[in-house]
Amino acid sequence: MPPHTDAHSDTSSSVEDLRSIPYNHAAHYQQIRNLAPAARPLKPGIYCPTPAFFDPITEDIDLDTTALHAVRLANAGMAGIVTQGSNGEAVHLSHEERQLITHTTREALDEAGFHDIPVLVGCGAQSTRETIQLCREASAAGGEYAMVLPPSYYRTLYAGESQLDFFRDVADKSPIPIIIYNFPGAASGIDLDSDAIIKLSKYPNIVGCKLTCGNTGKLGRIANACAPGFMTMAGSCDFTLQSLVVGGKGVIGGLANIAPRTSVETYNLYMEGKVELAQKMQAILARGDWVVIKGGVVATKSALMSHFKYGGYGRKPLPRPTTSQDADVKDEIQELIHLEEFLSKGSREQDVHIGRFKQFPDLVHLEQRLASV
Repeated sequence: MPPHTDAHSDTSSSVEDLRSIPYNHAAHYQQIRNLAPAARPLKPGIYCPTPAFFDPITEDIDLDTTALHAVRLANAGMAGIVTQGSNGEAVHLSHEERQLITHTTREALDEAGFHDIPVLVGCGAQSTRETIQLCREASAAGGEYAMVLPPSYYRTLYAGESQLDFFRDVADKSPIPIIIYNFPGAASGIDLDSDAIIKLSKYPNIVGCKLTCGNTGKLGRIANACAPGFMTMAGSCDFTLQSLVVGGKGVIGGLANIAPRTSVETYNLYMEGKVELAQKMQAILARGDWVVIKGGVVATKSALMSHFKYGGYGRKPLPRPTTSQDADVKDEIQELIHLEEFLSKGSREQDVHIGRFKQFPDLVHLEQRLASV
């Protein structure tokens, strides 16, 4: 797919159009909203934060792989795709590159017939002004929701409701709805509590949260205190069931890049009331997720390269894994890859990995159960 600089026809508002809106007047909020495309609704389910793919030599954006990967995820049943999340190396991208990846993702989904899958875009920045600009650019590129981290560089200087005011100000001027992204590891340890998120959930244009803090108690408090339409989502696949039990709407999890069908099937089994099977699948999912939690985007791309022959490497200064590290990732995630293969083939009895029983007894027992359902 060749590079594109123009937005898709359904999202034709240009960045220049959005910049023409006065920055200092909240009264222009509705004018800004009118420039945005009608948002596809957020549905409960599994959302995948995609990596940014680069040419291994030049480090230019690899648009073909960006498109291929988005469609692979959609075919596996993703409820939505996220660009420029933590897996998406947003901190390594220019504004123009961010827009190009979002536009390519939206275009690939539309061309493959997945018109109903929304694209969420990471839009966090250290200033309110740049965050709003990123939201406007995301909208112009075809994004329909903005996922926003709290600012953290001047953490010690934020007092009172500074963080809440940041989200309110962004929500006032963003042309697309806001999802609060609570990830202390990427925000100098800032961890928004349930009181703050519940308060923000009542503010116009704030429609959900992603909790990568892993605090399921917090998730349960938020899910049960907010309006039914507020999307309270876990931030990792290793606590999919835990989040659903307490009322979460789904997961935005990086492991879905590697095992999209397993991620979706774990959710589906629970929602269908097949809790025991969901628990057994969750155990395998969690073991696989630990591999990429430890290794981050480097391990995610290593697993994609080892098992699916695409993915490449992160942009410098991210290190490239050694041959030994690649082998470790491949080996440690093998159980999950077997399950993903089994589900991809339709959960058939002839595809049970009976020859791997000694190494992966839990996997074989689960596959046998699934094949008999």
